[in-house]
Amino acid sequence: MSKVWFITGVSRGFGREWALAALERGDSVAGTARDLSTLDDLVAKYPSTFLPIQLDVTDRAGDFAAVRQTAERFGRLDVVVNNAGYGQFGMIEELTEDELRAQFETNVFGALWVTQAAVPILREQGSGHIIQVSSIGGISAFLNLGAYHASKWALEGFSQSLAQEVAPFGVHVTLIEPGGFGTDWAGPSSKHATPNPAYDAAREATAAQRAKARSGDPAATRDAILAVVDADEPPLRIFLGEAPLAIATADYESRLALWRKWQPVSVAAQGD
Repeated sequence: MSKVWFITGVSRGFGREWALAALERGDSVAGTARDLSTLDDLVAKYPSTFLPIQLDVTDRAGDFAAVRQTAERFGRLDVVVNNAGYGQFGMIEELTEDELRAQFETNVFGALWVTQAAVPILREQGSGHIIQVSSIGGISAFLNLGAYHASKWALEGFSQSLAQEVAPFGVHVTLIEPGGFGTDWAGPSSKHATPNPAYDAAREATAAQRAKARSGDPAATRDAILAVVDADEPPLRIFLGEAPLAIATADYESRLALWRKWQPVSVAAQGD
């Protein structure tokens, strides 16, 4: 049976590729963008199965209205994809309050509002799947991206709780954790704090490492996202790309070793 999708951030990147994957196989998609003109080609090619919605996900009332509009238009809601987001670059010392708040408004609260809007519909249906687009940066962290990591770690935290809350109603939650892909995440859609010269050397070294890293093709993720949403028992977390598993393995092995080393101090802190 065909599915009904609601996807935020369909103008480019993963959102665009996943909307195309769904539409091309006969599913219906409501796709959001801040600039509706970026969706004109999808409207022209899929007039009956694609619903364009103008939306800034930081608008809570707008999020609820968009989700409701989708369910009313197509009669149900099967897959909700929180894809809209951006990368905020900057060392912790460099970040302004406005930059930090804006990062959380989009990457955390935007996804949270859409999720809150969708859950009652999915719960009453007794089925549905919420896809949260996180990152390898949602479980590990690197310098110059502290705001972004904080936002994705927050997304991971509330989504793991959510998964336990909605499972009894037949609703699934999956965190998608991509590595580096050829989107404009680090390009036009990113934001950068005013640089402090004290960090120039570290910033340049990190940029050089990122430039050497192999980037995946966003279009190649189409089969992966379809496999996830079609699975009878979808995963809570799944990486996209080759690199994330090695990063996560090294990070978590290091954490476990450090926790074990300090376990005597931890136990002593409990008291008698």
